[in-house]
Amino acid sequence: MTGAPKAPNLPLLPNPKAPGLTRPIAGRDQTGAMVEISVVEERPLTIYLNAQEIVTAMTIGDYPEYLAIGFLRNQGMLRPDDVITQVDYDDDLQVVVVRTTRQTSYEEKVKKKTRTSGCAVGTVFGDMMEGLEGLTLPQATLRTSDLYALAKEINTLPSLYLEAGAIHGSVLCQGGRVLVYMEDVGRHNAVDKIAGWMFRHGVSGEDKLLYTTGRLTSEMVIKAALMGIPMLASRSGFTAWGVEIANQVDLTLIGRMRGQRFVCLAGEQRLIRDAALSGEDEDKRHRRKGAQDD
Repeated sequence: MTGAPKAPNLPLLPNPKAPGLTRPIAGRDQTGAMVEISVVEERPLTIYLNAQEIVTAMTIGDYPEYLAIGFLRNQGMLRPDDVITQVDYDDDLQVVVVRTTRQTSYEEKVKKKTRTSGCAVGTVFGDMMEGLEGLTLPQATLRTSDLYALAKEINTLPSLYLEAGAIHGSVLCQGGRVLVYMEDVGRHNAVDKIAGWMFRHGVSGEDKLLYTTGRLTSEMVIKAALMGIPMLASRSGFTAWGVEIANQVDLTLIGRMRGQRFVCLAGEQRLIRDAALSGEDEDKRHRRKGAQDD
């Protein structure tokens, strides 16, 4: 696939203290007292594929290589068998160039831009749905005990969100294990960073779960499917088109995760309900079943 460099040790987690990601800004609180808080930085990053400028994304600035590769992969501009020869990043110009052995030209594709429903003015290209034709996702399984443990762990890991807020996170998981946790001002950027990490290091999505803090929209479902990930979960809710696409590609879609509560609107066959519910949730389940029986 690529002349891939060695993957970093796992888990790969956010570093909320990394320089340049936040800066302190002074203000006043509700009482009028002076306060100083950490605020997330936001900066443009222009992505090139070989000699062609593709897009400028607003990002926090970490992992520009993964963001560029993942964006290009999820837009179908990098093929699974493409060989990346070099990735150049210029911090002063805020430009990243991905170079491949295959000559590329996407002039017509780049003209078909669509603003996403995500934060930070996300962009996808009009023919993304074409990559879903004939797609078959692996029939992996997901234990609810792992799902609950992951949700609890992710909510307590050190992160920019806990440090400064105003940011989304996406987490690549395997079983009950966190592998890679990425954050950005747009949830689509965070997912693209994970896609870039997977592509750069030849990691398959076949037995993985993607967890996101954002809502489960069409572009989130499409990206997870294109990454070969059969299960997508969020503490947030759904859009109708996101659910339709998940059912179309047979992706397991889980949302509204709170404690031991969730709703699965697609791909329910992958779930193994092996976790004992708390007393409160068990009582609610019995009341709901009783109402259905009546």
